[in-house]
Amino acid sequence: MDVSTSHSPPVHHAFGLSVVIPAYNEEQRLRPTLESVSSFLIARGQDFEILVVDDGSTDGTASEALTYADQGVRVVSLGRNQGKGAAVRRGVLESRGETVLLCDADLSTPIEDLAKLEVHLGEAELILGSRAVEESDVAVHQPIYRELMGKIFNRLIRLGGVDGIRDTQCGFKLLRGDVARELFESMVTPGFAFDVELVWLARRSGHRVAEVGVTWRDAPGSSVNPLLDPPKMLLEIARFRWKHRARK
Repeated sequence: MDVSTSHSPPVHHAFGLSVVIPAYNEEQRLRPTLESVSSFLIARGQDFEILVVDDGSTDGTASEALTYADQGVRVVSLGRNQGKGAAVRRGVLESRGETVLLCDADLSTPIEDLAKLEVHLGEAELILGSRAVEESDVAVHQPIYRELMGKIFNRLIRLGGVDGIRDTQCGFKLLRGDVARELFESMVTPGFAFDVELVWLARRSGHRVAEVGVTWRDAPGSSVNPLLDPPKMLLEIARFRWKHRARK
């Protein structure tokens, strides 16, 4: 586990937990995810909201999500496809939770693993679910070419100023709510490299970052293109470093 220091003033929160789920053409996979997440949180007796951010889907993603409106689900629409980073940013900025969980629509990490991240809230403001640390449990692996490209990408992002983290790209992250909204207000990455910018910004702002092992079961149907997206992600890293350099 990596723990890298900051204190924000307390604010009023409408919910104990906000779950932000970016979704692009996820009509087929969204129902079991929303059923699992809402059922789990209702059983815990926790006040929560689930924000499904429809990233310009061309299928029935929004309609599917709206069928769960009576179970704490709210749909936020981007209108047109802008990218996963843009979708997550919009959801976080509209969230009202004391803590914010980022969760993928395929629920490759089960919602029950939320507890594994919550126990670290006292020592870090950003807790990253990880498939690469010792206590992780990768029950269903990604195809070997995607695992290899992920390892290569993780080596390359160290050149971008994010070192000491073994897995930035797992789609299961927990943040203190005020910190989440503070960081995402400043974020500029619309695509898949937003995770890297999030860690980089958190550290630059003095917030502590922890990496915690979670369960992972790869789900088919990923929208990541293993040939086209890694170069785009590297360009996004260069872009956010340049933009934040100009803001200093």
